[in-house]
Amino acid sequence: MIPPASAPDFLTRAGWQGAEILPLAGDASFRRYFRVCHEKLGDAVLMDAPPEHEDVRPFISIADHLDRHGLRAPRILARDVERGLLLLEDFGDDRVGPVLAKGEGDEEAIYKAAVDTLVELHERPLPDDLPPYDEAQLRREVELFPDWYMGAVNLDPDRESYLAAWSELLPSLAARSLERPVLVLRDYHADNLMLLRDGGLGLLDFQDALAGHPAYDLVSLLQDARRDVSPELEARMIKYFLDQSRIADREAFLADYQLLGAQRNSKILGIFTRLWKRDGKRHYLPLQPRVWGLLERNLAHEALAPVARWYEKHVPADKRAAAWSEE
Repeated sequence: MIPPASAPDFLTRAGWQGAEILPLAGDASFRRYFRVCHEKLGDAVLMDAPPEHEDVRPFISIADHLDRHGLRAPRILARDVERGLLLLEDFGDDRVGPVLAKGEGDEEAIYKAAVDTLVELHERPLPDDLPPYDEAQLRREVELFPDWYMGAVNLDPDRESYLAAWSELLPSLAARSLERPVLVLRDYHADNLMLLRDGGLGLLDFQDALAGHPAYDLVSLLQDARRDVSPELEARMIKYFLDQSRIADREAFLADYQLLGAQRNSKILGIFTRLWKRDGKRHYLPLQPRVWGLLERNLAHEALAPVARWYEKHVPADKRAAAWSEE
């Protein structure tokens, strides 16, 4: 992975001239990351977000907001908004997902810390002018399933009946989401959480944040497309969240948790298919069976009955997890 041609000039203007630039990571977007190593200044992270595809201003806005309110987003050391370049504080290499995959760390304690961070986040005020996670946004996301997934497994999208099923659920879900909205980071999961040297928890990948339902990021954390979270741990962490937060109607919250899980997992199945079909990123395909397992658990809840009936009728078992077993 070659750094952008403008990187040396950007680093020189930031006072990091002569630093070594090493490939670090990419993600599902067009953003790329590099570690910048300077003999005297230490390490930092260079974010390259091509302006024709990405806008770094939302990242800057949310990072500044989190920092002001005592939550650990990477400090921004230098910025060039026009070129889509940011120099960020380096949180190190201890992402929660890989750490736990190596059998290191106390899974229960780490997830409790992640839930504590969510509770703290939800107690903070919303950023100014934050867009809402409204019905239109929820609908656009679930549309990714028929638009990308169904054709990939040679099924009729039957878009009209699919959206009709969701239309029985989304208006009331959106209304509840915006009664007392919180900052929703949207990709709050183990691979976007960092174990910091001071014992804290660092946050990554929050540029798409919206104002929405307090259950959304909890779903993202506990129904993780990239790693198995046992149903027992999920149940304990949901209870812990409810005990720590001020949720009055627990039964309604649990129903919304499953609704948002179905909405999110339907979206992810479409996104992972799009990443394969459009962007050539086949490494997302082995994650599909796990997401199907999560979605089928969501659909078992009575609140999902209209959507569950649609899936039962239109997506046979061999076109679900089994369809990706060889992939």
